[in-house]
Amino acid sequence: MTKSKLNLVIVTGMSGAGKTVAIQSFEDLGYFTIDNMPPTLMPKFLDLIEQANDNNQVALVVDMRSRLFFNEITSVLDKIESNENIDFKILFLDATDGELVSRYKETRRSHPLAADGRILDGIKLERELLAPLKSLSQNVVDTTELTPRQLRKTISEEFSGDRNQTSFRIEVMSFGFKYGLPLDADLVFDVRFLPNPYYKPELRDLTGLDEPVYDYVMSHESSQEFYQHLSALIKPILPGYQKEGKSVLTIAIGCTGGQHRSTAFAHRLAADLKDDWSVNETHRDKDRRKETVNRS
Repeated sequence: MTKSKLNLVIVTGMSGAGKTVAIQSFEDLGYFTIDNMPPTLMPKFLDLIEQANDNNQVALVVDMRSRLFFNEITSVLDKIESNENIDFKILFLDATDGELVSRYKETRRSHPLAADGRILDGIKLERELLAPLKSLSQNVVDTTELTPRQLRKTISEEFSGDRNQTSFRIEVMSFGFKYGLPLDADLVFDVRFLPNPYYKPELRDLTGLDEPVYDYVMSHESSQEFYQHLSALIKPILPGYQKEGKSVLTIAIGCTGGQHRSTAFAHRLAADLKDDWSVNETHRDKDRRKETVNRS
């Protein structure tokens, strides 16, 4: 079997132009990412990544914070380019001097090349030092007028391995209120008002993923009515979360113990959403057992 090439993106550019947002965007796309990588360490690091063969997508931030190593960047890039197993691109982020000054004043941070002088002097020096690298870049993005969300969208559209892939995914989970609310939940729904399979001895030790329990939970008119309202509420708002740049939306459905009702509803919702979205389904308390009575 032919070994797939390593897809490498080197993220560089002006300080304050959005490299932090960029590297976070690559991480959301499934890239292995490292911020502030010294250029001289890149060849050895890439050798290790190739041998590991765990992930063929890598994004590295290289910028003037590694100034002592930055003079080596041209020779390092020549070595990488000569490696036929690596397909690499340079993403250069830029912005106008005025916008960069404004961003530094807003964050009250000092420019890495202007520790003892004006911010504008550091920006001009950095622009001069980065000019050769900018000329080598296959992708130059001016972030002057871009919001962080727009920059993430630009990177997703350009560097997603599958043009239909999205960095937005949905986590649908079930849980038991008796064990506490999920800390990472964005939307929480309570199904404790529905008929409880716990009181059916033949269903007590099963879960909402078992057909008898699932059918029992969904057989009631109240369950069907609630699910229709739940689906009608959730589906129209998902594009809004994606548009605003949210990478993960966690929808949590809870019952008392997280074994029967919430598991059945989470399973149904996840299966329903998978037709149009990237969805992961989890059941936090489905198999949780205690010596005390477990009324789910």
